[in-house]
Amino acid sequence: MSAPAQILIVEDKDSLRTMLRHALERQGHAVIEARDQAEAMRMLQQAQPALVLSDLRLPEGDGFGVLRASKEIDPDVPVIVMTAYGSIEDAVTAMKEGALDFLAKPVDPDHLLLLVSRALEQRRLVTENLLMKEELAVRRGAPQLVGDDASLRKVFASLQRAASTDTTVLIEGESGTGKELFARSLHALSSRADAPFVAINCAAIPETLLETELFGHEKGAFTGAVSRKPGKFEMAHRGTLFLDEIGDLPLALQAKILRALEERRFERVGGTALVTVDVRLVAATNRGLRAAVAARRFREDLFFRLSVFPITVPPLRDRGNDIPLLARYFVDRFCRDLKKKAIGLSPAALDALQAYRWPGNVRELQNCIERAVILADGDSILPRHLNLTFVDTPATQEPPNPWAHLDLSGTLTDVTKRAVAEVERLKIRNVMREVDGNRGRAAEMLQISYKNLLAKLKEHAIE
Repeated sequence: MSAPAQILIVEDKDSLRTMLRHALERQGHAVIEARDQAEAMRMLQQAQPALVLSDLRLPEGDGFGVLRASKEIDPDVPVIVMTAYGSIEDAVTAMKEGALDFLAKPVDPDHLLLLVSRALEQRRLVTENLLMKEELAVRRGAPQLVGDDASLRKVFASLQRAASTDTTVLIEGESGTGKELFARSLHALSSRADAPFVAINCAAIPETLLETELFGHEKGAFTGAVSRKPGKFEMAHRGTLFLDEIGDLPLALQAKILRALEERRFERVGGTALVTVDVRLVAATNRGLRAAVAARRFREDLFFRLSVFPITVPPLRDRGNDIPLLARYFVDRFCRDLKKKAIGLSPAALDALQAYRWPGNVRELQNCIERAVILADGDSILPRHLNLTFVDTPATQEPPNPWAHLDLSGTLTDVTKRAVAEVERLKIRNVMREVDGNRGRAAEMLQISYKNLLAKLKEHAIE
């Protein structure tokens, strides 16, 4: 027997809230309650109800805030708003913002139950449709996306919406978050699933070769071009082309890609004939393209063309609840791959995994678990198998005081200038170390111009 649907009632009047609860519980529904917007938002985060029933007038906040918070957490959750008879215009506004329906006060219990029944049936159909699409995608070879965090569910919902269209999608996220997996899932859920999915990493191919990789070349186009070679655009015809690390595209090539997207045709390198293609483009980046646009290293028109439907993949550190789920998934997978007997994760190992910040995200966790499965010689993975001890800080060691050596002489203005200069120097030095001295990337991360960065490197004597 399935669990009863959980319904959140947001109503400040105790008598009405009690009446609504009794009416719904008699129909077998589980009810949770809130008296204002703040309390409702806490309940939405904790319980994730199947349906929300909210008054538009609340003592703190209002029903519009509850509606927006509900849709932010779960875009598919149905929301029914209640309003006084003379405020029907507010109910219409709420429906324009995403509410499913409205109830006029005084509430008729029979009408309430009818609306609730319809809303839950719609929710069931939406859920079944998503499950069927996911099952079909898996059968077609889509990668399995593991996670149950609310932020990840929002990404899943965005993928579903984008998959039903042919629009260009920009997937943003840190390295190791699995952007290509999301791109492959998007392709498998789309109407292009039976056509090719072609991926290319723009940062991994030398600039001199990237154009021919993307657009192909004609025989004799350059020394060594002994025959015609189709590019990735042609190979992805009727399918999906995934451009990873698109922020590394040289400016000249950005212009050609923009034309190919807008005109759906291009010329091979060394050719004059136009090649027509039908390609859905998905791009990915691990750094902010807006900063690159501001620094004039990325075309603004291409940025707007790519970011029609942006999807941001959250870093693993923001998905703490998914870490044990992912870790167990990788343990099971690597035990099968390595033909080892099934092993578990000790409580101490799980604690260590959740305490770690995972700068390399899911890719780093995957590599960590693979190594641990190889090293584990018992029934469980222990903390020593994880090799995470290098991040531990002795509990007795006090953090260094960053201001201990700051010169505090002179006026407040003098001290402030010295403090700002020291913070600026430390920030620039850390960023330069992080990007291995790449000044272009450093300027982008600092969101300053390349010329400004050069001046500051000279000012602070940073090599």
